[in-house]
Amino acid sequence: MTQALREKAKLLNRVRRVRGLIDAIERALDEEKNCPEVLHLIAAARGGINGLMGEVIEDHIREHVVEPTKPAERFEGGEELIEAIQSYLK
Repeated sequence: MTQALREKAKLLNRVRRVRGLIDAIERALDEEKNCPEVLHLIAAARGGINGLMGEVIEDHIREHVVEPTKPAERFEGGEELIEAIQSYLK
């Protein structure tokens, strides 16, 4: 399996775990679970999303900023990263 495919599989597994957490939140709300349980699930989902974002940012930095195939891609990759982080932090 190539590095790109391993990374893709790892990211998709993270997405599936986050989806499972979102489904668990929906079930907990539908079943009127207590607030601490719902908050715990929300925190876990948020952590999962943050982890996914971290992985994608790291991959982007490595591919487009640290080791771009063309020198011009470094600047473009940096700009894309800045925009993504700014939108994420809003």
